[in-house]
Amino acid sequence: MFTGLVHTLGRVITCTRDRIQIAADMHRFADVAVGDSIAVDGVCLTVTAYDTQGFTAATSPETRQRSTLGQRPWVNLEPALRVGQKLGGHFVTGHVDGIGILTRSEPVGRDFWEMDFNAPAAVQRYLIAKGSVAVNGVSLTIAQARSDGFRVAVIPLTYAQTNLHHLQPGDPVNLEADLLGKYVEKFLQGAAVAPAISQDFLSQHGFLGAGANLIE
Repeated sequence: MFTGLVHTLGRVITCTRDRIQIAADMHRFADVAVGDSIAVDGVCLTVTAYDTQGFTAATSPETRQRSTLGQRPWVNLEPALRVGQKLGGHFVTGHVDGIGILTRSEPVGRDFWEMDFNAPAAVQRYLIAKGSVAVNGVSLTIAQARSDGFRVAVIPLTYAQTNLHHLQPGDPVNLEADLLGKYVEKFLQGAAVAPAISQDFLSQHGFLGAGANLIE
């Protein structure tokens, strides 16, 4: 589990079918160990080796197919959330729901950047104004939800310290929709197919004796 608050940028050295090697300031990951999880551009990967100059993580063809790993030199890095740490962003699992496309990136005044993204249906269904979305692992608040995507307003600190400032219109990005929205949808789907609670239903399942009534 992650928060969407990027700790540092890493530079991809090599990326093959089964591993990715990243150079990074490992002082930002002081207690890293083999087997730990690190989000790389929003993709949860397992560390298989590391030193003071960076780390190597295992990848799979499925991960490569469903994400942008290996398509850009600079990636956002975040270690897994630990019990007791502050939750400053939102719950991010590191499981990419789809690939979006940046369509617009412009400064607005001196306070923030506006960025527009197209999103696939698998992500679009969970987007609401003022809701959360992870873009390349960065927790962002949706300023506007549209039929084909969304707009976010990015503060200067986030823009400068993540790879969002490297993006150009047409670039693909990893998207993860808000986890809470997925659970709400699942619960509502279950409610839609739940059987109606009636006297006959309760009797059939042993909750009412023969001849009993719900209302005396």
